[in-house]
Amino acid sequence: MNNDSIALERVLIVEGLTDKKQIKKIVNDSITIICTNGTLGVEKMEQLINDYELDHCDVFILVDEDEAGHKLRKQLSIELPHAKHIYIDRTFREVAATPEVELATALVSKHIKVNPIYLI
Repeated sequence: MNNDSIALERVLIVEGLTDKKQIKKIVNDSITIICTNGTLGVEKMEQLINDYELDHCDVFILVDEDEAGHKLRKQLSIELPHAKHIYIDRTFREVAATPEVELATALVSKHIKVNPIYLI
């Protein structure tokens, strides 16, 4: 990250690769999407924070509405208290299984630009 930049880097944290692919297809914004591949150990969490300079980024968390997702959200909330949370409807349970229009609407609510075709 460039220290001269005025705007903070923006990072979206998701659980898995299928979540990342789904979000990447919808987003039309410059935002880095990171996969955690589940809950993180202390070392992996510290490495993630350092590698992406997450303490100095605008961080968003979008995880599944299941037990593993809740555990990861709680863990990330502790390590990254400044992060903004994006939620999907519990009926869909998984980010990857959430309809594109629902994901697009959730992302737009946090001022993340999406391809307008997903808002129809």
